[in-house]
Amino acid sequence: MDLKHSASGAAENADSYIASSKSTDMITPKEKESKASNKAPAEPAEGYKVYARRWAVLILFVFYSASNAMQWIQYTIINNIITRYYGISDKWVDWTSMIYMILYIPLIFPGSWFLDKVGLRITALVGIVGTCIGAWIKVFSVDPSLFYVSFIGQAIVALAQVCILSLPARLAAVWFGPDQVSSATSVGVFGNQLGVAIGFVLPPMLVPNSEDINQVGSDLQLMFYLVAGLTSILLILMAIFFQDKPPTPPSAAQEAANRLEGLGEQQVSFGQSLKNLLTNRNFIFLLLSYGINVGVFYAISTLLNPVVLKYYPGHEVDTGRIGLSIVLAGMLGSVVSGIVLDKTHKFKETTLAVYALSMVGMWIFTFTLDTGHIAVVYLTASLLGFFMTGYLPVGFEFGAELTFPEPEGTSSGLLNASAQTFGIFFTLFYSELFYSYGDVPANVAMAVMLIVGTLITAATKSDLRRQNAQVVLPTAVAAAANP
Repeated sequence: MDLKHSASGAAENADSYIASSKSTDMITPKEKESKASNKAPAEPAEGYKVYARRWAVLILFVFYSASNAMQWIQYTIINNIITRYYGISDKWVDWTSMIYMILYIPLIFPGSWFLDKVGLRITALVGIVGTCIGAWIKVFSVDPSLFYVSFIGQAIVALAQVCILSLPARLAAVWFGPDQVSSATSVGVFGNQLGVAIGFVLPPMLVPNSEDINQVGSDLQLMFYLVAGLTSILLILMAIFFQDKPPTPPSAAQEAANRLEGLGEQQVSFGQSLKNLLTNRNFIFLLLSYGINVGVFYAISTLLNPVVLKYYPGHEVDTGRIGLSIVLAGMLGSVVSGIVLDKTHKFKETTLAVYALSMVGMWIFTFTLDTGHIAVVYLTASLLGFFMTGYLPVGFEFGAELTFPEPEGTSSGLLNASAQTFGIFFTLFYSELFYSYGDVPANVAMAVMLIVGTLITAATKSDLRRQNAQVVLPTAVAAAANP
């Protein structure tokens, strides 16, 4: 039911949204538009509405995203066990992680176009179906000669992530008001981090390093069944409860974006939108800095097992827990960053601070691995994770600000494509340095890359177009729609 036009306004649980008093995001009810116009009734006096169901949609997305992300690191975190069971090289195990990055890059443009055309619900359903199918294929790969079957299942799950990674910023913009949109994006990214956390900790627990190959096979079977069952349940829940958009827009910026879509003469094609993004100097800087930061995280996550086991042999479970510490700290960092952005709207300053501290954390992690005390590794890895993975939603939101009114799915998709590209290069580079020269040169190289990313971030100008649109754009669009 459309509450804007409801006689009682109480038919559905909704909150009236009136923004805070900051000059950059103040929202007030619109004045009645042209009295002679019969195209749309006037806005209600109480302002924009946000619907309680938005939290159900967001929570469902979090678990859906987690179900896909948990499979990314599923093999590499038990690298030594997988290589022994299937009789394959370390490189093949690394490819189970890199396949996520490689398949995403060529599909980002059709994926963003698909999201723009069919909306959140259909895109999300396609993604959960692919995730579920890939997970079930892995169930039938438990035999030392069937690694190729497992890899096919992993590739299908990797394909499905195209329908996931671009959604957090779009979902937040469509469902949440301007003083919640950054926090909602953080929670959406939190789903991916939650999945990575589960992927770090669950495989070492379910598949211990047993000398009995048959026991390893049984443990792998259990793990694959659990993941397939979880994705099946989520598929059912998504089909029933995940909705495309609320009955009415939650903010002035989203209403303005909706109106622009509705004005045929002002519609922008996907190609033109892409051109606008790729000619935006500040967004290009963000593409580079975001790709470097997340690419370093991908490389470290992929090679975490051999790096930690070099100094602490037999600590496979600790390796998974260290990965879990990185991601849990990153989840906290994401939430804190989102709250800071919503309260201060200091996008450039927050992005630069988080990036610089990620670089500092990388240097500390590099020179504390060999202390002989694994507790120190837990601590430094957590510090690194708080800022490095906490940066993810900050980058998404800064990108949405720099590129408004271009679709959030397209800007997020390009950021993810940059991250996957750098992730492939950095993982291969990090792996080569580690196996040829050791962990210190490999980690130093990554730390130097983060210095470069920090400098690029510092050169990015703070052009907050979406914040400005909260006041300026609704009036202009209303005038265009009602001449």
